[in-house]
Amino acid sequence: MYSNKKLGRLAGLIFLILAITGIFAEFFVRQKLYVPGDLAATYTNITENQWLFRLGFVSDLLMSTSFFFYVFVMYTVFKKVNKNLSLLMLLLTVISVAMFCQNALNQFAGLKLLTTDYYVGALNYEQLQSLATFFTNIHMDGYLVNQIFYGLYMFPLGYMIFKSGLAPKVIGVFLMLGAIVDIIDFIVYFLYPNINSVFLQNITIPADIGEISLCLWLLFMGLKNYDAIENV
Repeated sequence: MYSNKKLGRLAGLIFLILAITGIFAEFFVRQKLYVPGDLAATYTNITENQWLFRLGFVSDLLMSTSFFFYVFVMYTVFKKVNKNLSLLMLLLTVISVAMFCQNALNQFAGLKLLTTDYYVGALNYEQLQSLATFFTNIHMDGYLVNQIFYGLYMFPLGYMIFKSGLAPKVIGVFLMLGAIVDIIDFIVYFLYPNINSVFLQNITIPADIGEISLCLWLLFMGLKNYDAIENV
């Protein structure tokens, strides 16, 4: 039977894989291929760098898969702290992972439209660009919809950390704040799409701080044993 310290470090290692694959897909693929305000340049980059685009797509799916296993390991620890909250955390994660994987196909649809002979022959280039743009925008919208469940998973985790002390309570606070601001970000995006401010652009910072600090704590310190925790 593994100790909480070892399970915590395993969770931290899986989260590190999650972070690396997610950063690669976003900053080394999408940020390189997508040119803001220039659709022609964007789709030229995608068609000329198909292998890189596909690698980013696979990295996104690896990130999502790692997220599930990370939370599953955390579930095995925290189910002895609070069975219902840990189960809620796991269920929210399952929904989030399923939505993310399905939504990733919207991003992949752009490549299929631009490189499949059937579509290239049936539609002119402007039509292909319009359809590819549509699926790209739907992918972004789907990412924000998924943020409901991705954000909510942090609240039970943060609460259990805060109440039990298996990890520093301040991390639990940031995770709970992260859940709240992620939901606010989702609401603002869909109900007030024309609002733009520095505050809204950085609203998810508490979530980032909570998850990054938890990852580092897990990697280097693990989690405390049950005999050191408080009742939740």
